[in-house]
Amino acid sequence: MTHRIDTIFTGLRAREAKALMPFFTAGDPDLAATVSLIRAADAAGAAVCEVGFPFSDPVADGPTIQASMQRALDGGTDVAGVFAAVRSVRPEVKLGLVAMVSYSIVHRWGLERFVAEAADAGFDGFIFPDLSLEASQPARAAVKAAGLTLSLLVAPTTPLARAQQIAAACSGFVYVVARAGITGARAELPPELTTRLTALREVTDLPLAVGFGVSKPAHVREVVAVADAAIVASALIDRMQGASDPLEAAAEMLEQLTGGLG
Repeated sequence: MTHRIDTIFTGLRAREAKALMPFFTAGDPDLAATVSLIRAADAAGAAVCEVGFPFSDPVADGPTIQASMQRALDGGTDVAGVFAAVRSVRPEVKLGLVAMVSYSIVHRWGLERFVAEAADAGFDGFIFPDLSLEASQPARAAVKAAGLTLSLLVAPTTPLARAQQIAAACSGFVYVVARAGITGARAELPPELTTRLTALREVTDLPLAVGFGVSKPAHVREVVAVADAAIVASALIDRMQGASDPLEAAAEMLEQLTGGLG
């Protein structure tokens, strides 16, 4: 079965091109804005958009995304609302849509139900940031049966042999965490990142998508010199928070970031 995510990355590789993967918290500032942000990402040339499901105790997220998720929750955003928002915009955009969602939410809904409803809404894949390799088999089976992808995280401290096992359990792409600690915009990327990505490339042919601290066009250029995709999250949310017109600010930054792809 060919997935949209696979098709996107296959096409990029054929053109020797790389991907921008922005992240937005669904419901911040509201779900109508989330729909507009997905449209803006598509118009700017982003290949895949991560849609974060707000959660009261997000794993590994720094103050920016924690605050974003709390604003979404305070505004009444729930899982059904996120599905409805994605369903409304899916026919309008060509980019891939990946759900970044705590497995606690999935478990509470029921794995098969959550995956089925996500697929029906138009999601193409999942990232479960708090799901370990050892516990991932049921989720991998359910996602595969639905024709979607599942990406697991490889941390900076992950030994290469285990990283290879994690990559083998992924579909679509591997999420490579650029730095230890929590999410958040940073001035510089870790100097050892290129070495890590080069080593990972030797043990998997899946696309490598790098997040945590990627926050400006220069970072995007640095990441995609070795990896397949750059994930930008906190920097986009920060830009929106500081702007009189958050949607316009996000659209401008998306254009700047895609410029970093070369």
